Amino acid sequence: MVAQPKILLLDDDQDFLDLYKEMLTQHLSCLPEVRTASSGSRALSLLESEPFTLMVVDLNMPKMDGLQVLSIARRKYPTLKLVVLTGIRDEQFRTRAYAMGIDQYWIKPESDQEMGLFMESIESLLNREAQGGFRGVQSKSLVDIIQLECLSQSSSVLKITNGVVEGKIWIQNGEVIDAEAAGITAEPAFQRILSWKTGSFEIMPADSLRPRAIFTSYQGLLLNTAQAIDEAASQPEPVETPGATPVNEQLTTQSLLVEVSQMTGIDFALILGKEKKAEDFWGLDNPKPVTTWLRQTIDSFKELGERLQVGEMQQITATGLHKKISIATAGKSSLCIGFPSATSTDQMRETMRTIVTKWVS
Repeated sequence: MVAQPKILLLDDDQDFLDLYKEMLTQHLSCLPEVRTASSGSRALSLLESEPFTLMVVDLNMPKMDGLQVLSIARRKYPTLKLVVLTGIRDEQFRTRAYAMGIDQYWIKPESDQEMGLFMESIESLLNREAQGGFRGVQSKSLVDIIQLECLSQSSSVLKITNGVVEGKIWIQNGEVIDAEAAGITAEPAFQRILSWKTGSFEIMPADSLRPRAIFTSYQGLLLNTAQAIDEAASQPEPVETPGATPVNEQLTTQSLLVEVSQMTGIDFALILGKEKKAEDFWGLDNPKPVTTWLRQTIDSFKELGERLQVGEMQQITATGLHKKISIATAGKSSLCIGFPSATSTDQMRETMRTIVTKWVS
C-alpha cells in the first residue's frame, strides 16, 4: 500500500496558504496531507520534526527567502521533492532554483487552465517513482522537462550530460528552435538526446542569437521522437549464437577500436561488455589482468555510489607510476583507455569526451 503523501506549503501570505491547502487537499486523487508554514524557519522546523514527500516554496519572503530554504532543504533532505510557486518572473531566480535541484518552477496561476496544469503536475510528481530520471529535476524524463519549459513560454538552453557526452536544446519563447549532440544538430540531435535514459542537466540563460533550425512544434517533436524510439525498439533482433556478442555490437566495438588505435597519445583500449567480459581490446598482449582490475574497480565504485547515494559512476581517472587510465560507461558497456603517465588530466578528459561521443553516436 502506498503511504499517504505529505505536502508542506511555504508562503508568507496566509490567504494563499489557506487557498492552496484546500485546493491540494480536495483536488488531488492521492489525497495528500497538507501542512503550512509562513516563514522559512518554521518550514525547516517542520521538516526536521516529520518526513514530507514534497515542499512547495514561495521565493519572495522576509528574513529567510525561498532560495535559502531550498538550499538547506536540498542538502539535508535529498529525497524531498521541491517545487517553486512564485509571482517572481525573473530568469536569474529561475536558473538559480533549478541549479539547486528543484523539481518544478511555476509562476502562480492566474487562470483556471493554469491552475489545472499546476495540479496535474503536482499529482504526477507525487505519483512518480523516484528512480532513474535526470538530476536537476528529480525523477523527471526529458519529456517532462521540455514540456515544463515550453508550457511556461520560457527562453533557455538545456544542457544535458550523459556520462561524458553533452547535448544542448535551445528553447525560445516556449518553442524548441535547435538541438546539438554527438556531432549532429536540429531534429536528429533532439531525438538522440531524448533517447538517453539518465544523466544530469542544467538550465542556462537563453541564447537569442541562436538561429532557428527546428520548425516543428514541441508537441510534434515529442511525438516524432516517441515514434522513432518505438520503431527502433520494435526492430527484430538478429539471431546470434548463444553466448556470442551480437553482430551489430561487434561492428561497433571493432570500428571504435580502429579509430582509437589511430589517435595519438593512447597506449591501449579495452571494452568490457554486458556480462563484464572483454568484448574487444587493442594495445594489450594479455587483457586478462586489466579486465579483472576493471571489473573490480567498477563494482567498487558502484557500491560506493549506492552507499553515498550519488548515482552511478560515469568516469574514473586512475594514475600509476607508468600509466594513467580512464574508465567511462555507456549503457551496459564500459571502456578503459590507457594513456602515457605524462598525459595531463585535461588532455585525458578531452580525449575521453571525443571517444565516448564516437561510441554513442
